[in-house]
Amino acid sequence: MYAVSRTPASPPVVAMIGGGQLARMTAQAAIALGQTLRVLAVRSDESAAQVTPDVVLGSHTDLDALRRVADGATAFTFDHEHVPPALLEQLVADGVNVLPPPSALVHAQDKLLMRERLSSLGVPVPRYTAVGSVDDAVAFCTELGGPVVIKTVRGGYDGRGVIMASSVAEVRSVVSQYLDDGVPVLIEERVAMRRELAALVARSPFGQGAAWPVVETVQRDGICVTVLAPAPGLSDELGSAASELALSVASSLGVVGVLAVELFETVSGGLLVNELAMRPHNSGHWTMDGARTSQFEQHLRAVLDYPLGDTSALAPTAMGNVLGAPVTPAMSMDERVHHLFARMPDAKVHLYGKEERPGRKIGHVNIVGGTESVESLRERAERAAHWLSHAEWTDGWDPHA
Repeated sequence: MYAVSRTPASPPVVAMIGGGQLARMTAQAAIALGQTLRVLAVRSDESAAQVTPDVVLGSHTDLDALRRVADGATAFTFDHEHVPPALLEQLVADGVNVLPPPSALVHAQDKLLMRERLSSLGVPVPRYTAVGSVDDAVAFCTELGGPVVIKTVRGGYDGRGVIMASSVAEVRSVVSQYLDDGVPVLIEERVAMRRELAALVARSPFGQGAAWPVVETVQRDGICVTVLAPAPGLSDELGSAASELALSVASSLGVVGVLAVELFETVSGGLLVNELAMRPHNSGHWTMDGARTSQFEQHLRAVLDYPLGDTSALAPTAMGNVLGAPVTPAMSMDERVHHLFARMPDAKVHLYGKEERPGRKIGHVNIVGGTESVESLRERAERAAHWLSHAEWTDGWDPHA
């Protein structure tokens, strides 16, 4: 029904579900390859819908809309993982080339299934348990004897659907509320960690794999604010172990495309898998300027089964997320960019075409290093990102002084 019909000279069509910033940046990579990314967006003013001419308006929960965006596409992939699995299985039955396949993607959609599958593969994860009742959660908390994390099994990102609990009474209250609302949850140990890392890899249908340098991600209120590439002070041994673990997970689950494996580096020097994302990921935005092949180009290469690109870093890079300020500045974003370039001419700015709202990801800034220390790169990336969101310099710098 959905067999691709195109002339030998016509470029392939990749359809991406979701009109957010990941699709927007994938569209930019598609242009360089002579392609047009087709996007399923809810509104015509969404980030990706602003920059690609091939937009289908509709919901990711509407099978008809999914079929319309899939019609004639060479590959069907994702800006987010929220498409119901039953609809994806129907598309596969229709002959749509869904990548990553539903059998893989479900492990990024269901945290409990992901924990169970990784455990069966021998991949290290935090101690956890499924929660069928409040008593289950209380028993786990009591046995563990320490603080825990309560997570919704489905949905939730950027800190949403994640509750830190320090007492049995708090566990009882939170779990009871979720279960009363019909929201399934799991509970796991709160890991004593040194820092958070991310291992970004890609895998093609042919089975080729490629890994970027492992990065450190800095979180605030559950949201990534800074990425340092490569992770400073990470031993070659632990970095290789993280990359090999991510490539092994990609192969075992049958992932096609980019896979981000979010990791805890424990205080004892081990690694534990926290989350999986089967799409381009915030931890890989640095690759747009700091790596030989960006994650967005690589995702396209992977789903089209092209040979994968070189993932080596050009230089150490720091990425700062631009998050909407509590109060939107009176100064226009265009003027803020003007001032930033005057102070930091090497800053690489990537804005998403989004309305500014408190805490919302509206862009990111990459600072690619030369002879600078990682600490200096981080300071400049965070200062640039804060300026773009707040229109204030954290060091009080005055261009007119």
